[in-house]
Amino acid sequence: MKITPRKINLFMLYKLPSAYFCGVRVLSISDEKAEVKVRHRWINQNPFNSLYWAVQGMASEFASGILVMQEIKKTNRKISMLVTRQEGKFTKKATGTIIFVCNDGKLIKETIQKSIATGEGQVIHLKAEGFDANGDLVSQFMYEWSIKAKG
Repeated sequence: MKITPRKINLFMLYKLPSAYFCGVRVLSISDEKAEVKVRHRWINQNPFNSLYWAVQGMASEFASGILVMQEIKKTNRKISMLVTRQEGKFTKKATGTIIFVCNDGKLIKETIQKSIATGEGQVIHLKAEGFDANGDLVSQFMYEWSIKAKG
C-alpha cells in the first residue's frame, strides 16, 4: 500500500483523533519532504486568539513522523520509532492556515539503512518549520527520533 495524504489523514482519524479533530491534515508527501497544514479555529486556539502551541506541535511532529513511517514501510522490516526529545521556537503569532514542512527524507533513509546494517538503534534530529500564508516563519520544531531495526 502506497502512503498517500488521504490514507494518512484517515489513519490520523483512527489513531490520532485529537490531531484530526484539531484540523491537522497532510497536504503532500514525497521521498524528501512532507507538508502538513492546520488552520487556526475555535477548537485549537489559545487565549491570545492564535493557534495553541500544542496543536503546532502535533502538526510539526506529524510532518517529520510521516516521513519516518513512509521510509520504514519501504523496508518491509520491523523498525521501532519513538520521539525522545523535542524543542520548539515560536517567532510569530500563528493565525490563519499554517503549513509545516519537513525536508529531511534523505537523512531519514540514511539513518534507517544504518540501523538495518548495524542492528543498532540510531538517533536522528529532524526539523519541521511552520509558515503562514505570507510565507513568514511562525514556529520551528526539532524532534529527536530514536529508530531501531528489530530482528
